[in-house]
Amino acid sequence: MLMAMLLTVGSMAVAQERIQWMDIQEAEAACLKQPKKIFVDVYTDWCGWCKRMDQTTFADPEVARYMNENYYAVKFNAERMDTVRFQGYDFVYVPNPNGKKGVHQLAAAMLQNKMSYPSYVLFNEEMKLVQVIPGYQQTDSFLPILHFFGEDAYKTTSWNEFVEAYSKRDNNPEKQ
Repeated sequence: MLMAMLLTVGSMAVAQERIQWMDIQEAEAACLKQPKKIFVDVYTDWCGWCKRMDQTTFADPEVARYMNENYYAVKFNAERMDTVRFQGYDFVYVPNPNGKKGVHQLAAAMLQNKMSYPSYVLFNEEMKLVQVIPGYQQTDSFLPILHFFGEDAYKTTSWNEFVEAYSKRDNNPEKQ
C-alpha cells in the first residue's frame, strides 16, 4: 500500500516537470479565455536536432516549470497535412511539386518563410508574433530566452543587458 502511494506521488511529481504541450488551436482558445504568451516549437519528424531538443532542453525540469507558468506551449509539425484554423484563417499543407516534402502554410507564415528546424515562435498575449528563434538551444542558453520574452524585458532592454543581469540573479540555475 505504501509503495503504491509512493509510486503514485512520484509519478505525479515527474508529470508536473514536463511541458504541457497543446495544439495551436487549443492555445488560441486558451489565450482568448486567459491571455498568456504562446510559445510554438516548429519541428519535423525527420529533424534530429528537434528530437534532441525534446530529449534535453524541453525535458529539463526548470524549462518545463517556467514554460508551463508563463506560456501556452505548442508543438507544431511543419509538415502536418491537415487544415488548421488560426486567427480566423485556414492554413493547409502545400505539397512540393518536385516530389520532396511540402510544408504547412501556418509553419511558413510563423517562420516568415525561413524554414529552419527546430525553430521557436513567440507570440504575445494578443497573439501577435514577437520573435522567431531558429536552431537547437541548450538549457543554459534557452532559459534566458524564455525569461527575456516571458518577463517582457524585450520591450525595455537590450538582449545583452538582459543576459548580463540574468547571469547575476540568485535564482539562476547556472549560479547554483
